[in-house]
Amino acid sequence: MSAYTVAATPRAGEAGAVASAVASLPATFGPAAQDRAADVAVIAGEAGWTTEAVRAIRSGSRGILVVDPVPEGTTQLADAARAAGAAVVLDLHWASNPALINESGNPDARDAVRGGLGTASLMDSVATAAPGTDIQRLLARHFAAVLAVSGPLYGAEVLRSDASGYTVSARLANGAPFTAQGVLTAARPAGVDIHLYTADGGVAVRVPEPDAAWPAEVRATGAHGELLLPTLYESAHRAAWRRLKTHLSAGTLPADLAGFARLTDLYATLAAT
Repeated sequence: MSAYTVAATPRAGEAGAVASAVASLPATFGPAAQDRAADVAVIAGEAGWTTEAVRAIRSGSRGILVVDPVPEGTTQLADAARAAGAAVVLDLHWASNPALINESGNPDARDAVRGGLGTASLMDSVATAAPGTDIQRLLARHFAAVLAVSGPLYGAEVLRSDASGYTVSARLANGAPFTAQGVLTAARPAGVDIHLYTADGGVAVRVPEPDAAWPAEVRATGAHGELLLPTLYESAHRAAWRRLKTHLSAGTLPADLAGFARLTDLYATLAAT
């Protein structure tokens, strides 16, 4: 018998591959009965998702999983979650991949990148998506992944934005330049690449789509040579569900909303340039 029941909106179920993710954790999650409120509400991250999440918490949900959320202010939702003791986990398109931030304590991309920021000379990133993808949605997905590993960016500015993609510039904490490009094309697989260049090597990160059958890759190069970090065969979707399980079982509140607030602030800065 599953410990927590789940109810997903149709859009969230499709976007977050909810059925397969829940089926992979059968001892923890299972479908809710139609006549009962679900322990976990799964919400699509379209405009207004924070309001919908607050409504679900007030209806009694102990856990909220939001799939691919667009940038929105999260203050009201954070207050409601804190007051109710509800765990809110964000299933971010690329940033939820466990290779970026591994909560098990194993080496991850965040460790590798932030360990090299002191001697960084350049960091660049390219996000690729299929033609027709909303540019603003791609920008939010892209920078959620970048911020997860890089920490704060300064002086962010949009240099170009059109129907084919965008170019953004910024600075790292040590003043080194950062550039990001978004490209809509069918000529290469969708995903995000992040490269950090340092005095003695650098870090290369490749993250596929969350539904992809192959894992992310993180390679760190330095005086030791090139090191491939442990390969994790888990999708971003499943990793988000596993984090939700951890917080529900422990009765703790995740820091997802606080981290997302930093993305929302950066997104607002870029929208103003």
